[in-house]
Amino acid sequence: MTVDASLDAATVAAPANSLLTSPILPTLLRLALPNTVAMFGSTLVAVAETSYIGRLGTEPLAAIALVFPFGMLTQMMSAGAMGGGVSSAISRALGAGKRDRAATLALHAAIIGVGGGLFFTVLMLGFGRQFFTLLGGRGRVLDQACDYSQILFSGAIAIWLVNTLASVLRGTGDMRLPAVTLIAAALVQIIVGGTLGLGLFGLPQFGMRGVAAGQLTAFACAAIFLAWYLASGRSRLGLNFASFAFERGMFVDILKVGAVSCLSPLQSVLTILIFTKILAGFGTETLAGYGMGSRLEFLLTPIAFAFGVASVPMIGMAIGAGLVTRARRIAWTAAAASGLSVGLIGLVVAIKPSLWVSLFTSDPGVTAAANMYFAWAGPTFFFFGIGACLYFSSQGAAKVGGPVLAYTARLSMVAIGGWWLASIAAPAWTLFALVGAAMIVLGLGTAASVQLTRWG
Repeated sequence: MTVDASLDAATVAAPANSLLTSPILPTLLRLALPNTVAMFGSTLVAVAETSYIGRLGTEPLAAIALVFPFGMLTQMMSAGAMGGGVSSAISRALGAGKRDRAATLALHAAIIGVGGGLFFTVLMLGFGRQFFTLLGGRGRVLDQACDYSQILFSGAIAIWLVNTLASVLRGTGDMRLPAVTLIAAALVQIIVGGTLGLGLFGLPQFGMRGVAAGQLTAFACAAIFLAWYLASGRSRLGLNFASFAFERGMFVDILKVGAVSCLSPLQSVLTILIFTKILAGFGTETLAGYGMGSRLEFLLTPIAFAFGVASVPMIGMAIGAGLVTRARRIAWTAAAASGLSVGLIGLVVAIKPSLWVSLFTSDPGVTAAANMYFAWAGPTFFFFGIGACLYFSSQGAAKVGGPVLAYTARLSMVAIGGWWLASIAAPAWTLFALVGAAMIVLGLGTAASVQLTRWG
């Protein structure tokens, strides 16, 4: 073995051994912190983008609301679902001491990322207008939603590649570089999107197309950087392009976790879309109040994401090394941290909802509806935090069937229960109570699946 090869082996082995032997909670917190900061950057983007879209008028605000679920679905599938499958496969290979396999898996993951991006490009460019029409888009609102969507999803490959390559790095235990890259992309998106959308610094005002171009530019630059970083040999995982060959087993190793995991974000978005449709019959104020609650749920997801994604390489390496007991302890520790963090926020907004609601509206009817939502759903956010985190932890162990079924149970409760309550003209508070009950089912169902499923 050459000196360079020996040094490379030592570089890779160090973080792998550290994740296999270091104290669980401190290591988990250290890995979760960069993800939390990166997710804060994503939240900042959402606030900034909403702010300058609001300057364009009411119609653009309504248009972005139509595109928002599909944009979130793209991010959730590429980063949390398929990305979890990528991190899981790579970390399990590293835990078993198979560095060459991990490097080959990374190249296959990039191919999957390109394929996922192409799928969303074809889907949204071909059928986006029909989707937005089904959600109630009409006239200029529909046109502006299509303008935004066409630019954004023409670059869906960039979004998928960024999240896929970031997941490759996370699978090696490197949380810092993906976080820094995503924060830099968030800043680029805010600057470019605001400049082109509003026509700042003497440039033409491109409106919604300009706003979407900001995100497209940011993710394209981030994808190029991450691809260069991995190819340059600076990462903990050396990539050998010269000896690359397609291997069916590599795709299977990633997709057996990632493809099944994609059902969960799809069900999450469907849950909100179905419930939104049901609540539309209760009036604009009730619908708007629920909209504020569901938006907070989306913004709390990154907290569970931070702990869950941090647990994936720790669990994956432990499983790869045959340390099943340690893997389970990591999962329960991450779930407790996520549940307590998200649950605390839920309790705060349940007790004092004005801390969140007053940021968006002073309308008494909307405020009353939002307060009612948080009173019933807020205390159950604890279970949502547990369920969402254990979903990621299960990816590390390559056992995602149970958590996906728990998400299915939540969707079924909301769809069937919501339809029944609406059919008997039940008051709005019963629907909000149903949302809380569904979160409890998600949390307890996921926890039960982890407890009962054999790992290793």
